[in-house]
Amino acid sequence: MPKRILQGTVTSDQNDQSVTVSVERRFTHPILKKTIRKSKKYRAHDPKNDFKVGDVVRIQECAPVSKTKRWEVVAS
Repeated sequence: MPKRILQGTVTSDQNDQSVTVSVERRFTHPILKKTIRKSKKYRAHDPKNDFKVGDVVRIQECAPVSKTKRWEVVAS
């Protein structure tokens, strides 16, 4: 099965080798027919501490790195 790739904005880089990425998705409400924005935060592995708050990055699924990290940063 292919690994999912998502694009989002780095919201936190305080922890070593980790970043928090906020991914926003837009969809049309099935009844109201109104465009809705929902966001979700993912913890991603950043081994070189390259990315800072505000950077737009792409993250990819990976094997669990820690209790909360199941994603890795692949590119900016």
